[in-house]
Amino acid sequence: MSEIRNLSAEEVAERVKQGAVLIDVREPAEYAAERIAGSKLVPLSAFNPSAIPTDMPVIFHCGIGKRSAMAIHLAQQAGLKHSEHLAGGIQAWKAAGLPVETGVK
Repeated sequence: MSEIRNLSAEEVAERVKQGAVLIDVREPAEYAAERIAGSKLVPLSAFNPSAIPTDMPVIFHCGIGKRSAMAIHLAQQAGLKHSEHLAGGIQAWKAAGLPVETGVK
């Protein structure tokens, strides 16, 4: 069973300022349409644990929180210790009034 720690959008924003890596597990088209600045795309559909940093804090996120929880489970199965994700995903981020980038990157 995976250990999952839910973080609010405000907590994630602060953690990213402190150097945490934000991993977006949505699909490339979703990421191209809108994304949190500085997030790294690692789609759940082709999830590769070796693409996840192991030497710094990592926070996963998706659209509403379901896929990021699944990514945590896969990462932990691969031996990674990461357990944090953005509860409510990018929707919660936007609802908190935090900025997103739009358009193709």
